[in-house]
Amino acid sequence: MGLRPLANLNIVVTRPREQAAGLAQRIEQLGGKPVLFPLLEIASVGDAQGLRELAQHLSVYDLLVFISPNAVKYGMAALGAVPDSVRIATIGQSSAQALRELGVAQVIAPIERFDSEALLALPELQNIPGWRIAILRGDGGRELLGDTLKARGAQVEYIACYQRSKPDLDAGMVLASRPDAITVTSSEALGHLWRMLGEQGRTGLAATPLFVPHARIAELARQQGWQHVVVADSGDDGMLAALIAWAHTKRD
Repeated sequence: MGLRPLANLNIVVTRPREQAAGLAQRIEQLGGKPVLFPLLEIASVGDAQGLRELAQHLSVYDLLVFISPNAVKYGMAALGAVPDSVRIATIGQSSAQALRELGVAQVIAPIERFDSEALLALPELQNIPGWRIAILRGDGGRELLGDTLKARGAQVEYIACYQRSKPDLDAGMVLASRPDAITVTSSEALGHLWRMLGEQGRTGLAATPLFVPHARIAELARQQGWQHVVVADSGDDGMLAALIAWAHTKRD
């Protein structure tokens, strides 16, 4: 198999189109055939009033939390430079790297697990009474982070800086590609896929290996009826490592 461990394997990539290119290219480099099937579309938020107000009053905040790389992309584009007095945190290393590329040197982020629980466990977020915190995210999402920070005495605001929507896709495209594996990186996207497939499509794909980056997504997948769910580490590197390990066992 050499340097092409994914040779001739059809691998469905369901990330939003603008975020799928890197993973798809690396799958190709490893010999695989990426099938692009974006389950979510990402766009700037329709009502940017919250972002504009945040940008005008940044210096009064103690902490900004960016939930995802999209939050970094759309949030930082609107905010511009952030005062040095404002701490910046994020959940995942992909978001942390995106912030560093934009000139943010100090980023509070977990280094092992990448979720709200891991961020909340960091020592920097334990003693925060009176802090003013803005959580930058898409339109909606889990409330655990904000609720816990509030319980610790902080004043918390959610700022929507991008919006997600479900593209108009035909699930027959996935079925026709005869996928060897499917990658899904959010519970929301997984829900779209399951509803889109319908009963016949679910029966046809339920045994296809499904690769996800978090145990919470894996739990939903198993509840839906996926029979072979693999939890990969986060980011492209984690997903590729899991795909390569699976491909080795598939060919043994």
